[in-house]
Amino acid sequence: MKNQKIAEVLSQISTSGSFYFSYPGNLFNTDSLVTLSVRNTPIRDVLDQLFRGKVDYKENAEHVILRLANLHLTIDPENITTADHLYLISGYVIDTKTGLKIKQASVYEKRLLQSTLTNNDGYFKLRFKGDYNEVILTASKEAYRDTTLIFLSNINIKPEGYEDSTSGRKTKASNLVENLGIGRFFVSSKQRFQSLNISGFLANNPFQASLTPGLSSHGMMSSQIVNKASYNLLGGYSAGLNGIEMGGLFNMDKTDVRFLQIAGLFNIVGGSVQGIQMAGAVNSVIGNIDAMQIGGLSNHVRGNADGLQMAGAINIVKGEMSGFQAAGLYNRVRKNFKGLQIAALANMAGGTMTGIQIAGLFNHAKTVKGLQLGLVNVADSSSGYSIGLLNLIKKNGYHKLSLSSNELINSNLSIKTGTQKLYTILTAGQNFSDHDKIEAIGFGLGHEAQLGSKLSLTFEYTAQLVSTGDWSKASGLNKLQTNLQFKICNGVAISTGPSYSVYHTNQPEGSGIKGYKQQVEPGYAHAFSKNTKGWLGWSAGIILF
Repeated sequence: MKNQKIAEVLSQISTSGSFYFSYPGNLFNTDSLVTLSVRNTPIRDVLDQLFRGKVDYKENAEHVILRLANLHLTIDPENITTADHLYLISGYVIDTKTGLKIKQASVYEKRLLQSTLTNNDGYFKLRFKGDYNEVILTASKEAYRDTTLIFLSNINIKPEGYEDSTSGRKTKASNLVENLGIGRFFVSSKQRFQSLNISGFLANNPFQASLTPGLSSHGMMSSQIVNKASYNLLGGYSAGLNGIEMGGLFNMDKTDVRFLQIAGLFNIVGGSVQGIQMAGAVNSVIGNIDAMQIGGLSNHVRGNADGLQMAGAINIVKGEMSGFQAAGLYNRVRKNFKGLQIAALANMAGGTMTGIQIAGLFNHAKTVKGLQLGLVNVADSSSGYSIGLLNLIKKNGYHKLSLSSNELINSNLSIKTGTQKLYTILTAGQNFSDHDKIEAIGFGLGHEAQLGSKLSLTFEYTAQLVSTGDWSKASGLNKLQTNLQFKICNGVAISTGPSYSVYHTNQPEGSGIKGYKQQVEPGYAHAFSKNTKGWLGWSAGIILF
């Protein structure tokens, strides 16, 4: 971009990246003209070029928040007390430029995993039990750069360029979990401030026990700690899991979860999941999963999924999925799906479906490269197979209406839907006659082979129920049929061809109702047994659409 307003540059970046920029109006002059030439460059590097380090960046859900980067703070200790097995530090967190005391700033010791928030006067107090040669305190506040001080007995040292070498690790931890409605309900405002202030700090710890979020063996630091074992009587909130986690009601984790997570009601994970996730009601994952998910009501994944999902009601994956989905009501994968979907009501794949969809009512995929089994199957295009009462395929679909007569029934209506490779047939017929009435309904499969621009050959099988006045005593008719079709004009063709029928009935001859045929099969039929006969027949008709 050459000599473009910086606001327009940000707009085009956000459009191409499918996210939004958020920033205060006085952060920079939006009418400033800039020239930019980049290709395959991370967004952070592009922003560094635009703002030359004067603006900091924070990611939150679908937003990238721009903020001033030149704010600094410091810790001003008021009291340092050391005694046998006791270390007490209190003081203030101060803005170095304005001298104002900063409220709701986090002050924490990374190695000892203890923390507090400053009050409205910027004041804090921390107490440590044990023998320590030094205490390393870090102060963090959203929009400020972190400050770390080392306290040795009654001496405080502020070394230039101090680099922390403690057990904490810097990473980008998402706060999406606590921004959800249910997260805001269970996570206190103090914990949310803590997560905003020190979102880049995570620590590992072997064990956590919680009654509720905040009432934890890690206190307010629980949301910054990745546990190997976490036991939550009612519910817990942790940075992540690398082991086993069990919650009487719920578990909430900001980042990744590995191995095993079990909750009585719900699990919410802000990162990705590898392993097994089980909940009495809901499993929700904001990242990707490579796991087995079992939810009493639903499983929900915002990213991609590999593995198995089973839910009493609904499974939803907003990205791609490879694996198996089974739901009491509904499965949906917003992008490509590869594997097997089974649902009592409906399955949906927003992209290409490579595998099998089985639904009691409805299947949908943008592109079918596998098999759909359901009452109604819908796709934009298909190179696979759709078997149902109706198969509605938009681009390369086969949608025909056939009006025909044969040696048995003089008026037949058939609806054929699917693709030329395989279509299904819904058929109904009635022999209109004052003395030889007969009625039939059936379902079948067919294939059409194109012989030329106007000529084609079909092969069809139908299974029908035949009634001679009493449907409760209907008999069975199986028919194999081939037809030569000639296209007269667009939307109209004629067809004719031979057939072979096998008829089975348990009704004694002559037991039909008056006005209906007393003998269904023609006189030249040959008998396979007393109740089963077969014969050669014919069919002729007109094809529409």
